[in-house]
Amino acid sequence: MPDPRLRPLRPDEVDGAVREVFEAYLKERGNIPNMFRTVARRPAHLLTMLAHFRTVMNEGTVPPLLKELLAVRVSHLNRCHY
Repeated sequence: MPDPRLRPLRPDEVDGAVREVFEAYLKERGNIPNMFRTVARRPAHLLTMLAHFRTVMNEGTVPPLLKELLAVRVSHLNRCHY
């Protein structure tokens, strides 16, 4: 897989609200998703994206676990190296 055009940021490269987001993900999941590490180059976009993702995952009638499984399956079908 080729190197990404925009390199995802490491936790030691961020501060403020982005650092808080990274720390929360490390605590909750044990990792920080690469898409969040990349979008972190624009902190306002990251915070907006996270708010959207949380709404999608936590509201509605489809259980969050099923939503997560669907996302993983779609990534696998698309040969995502994530």
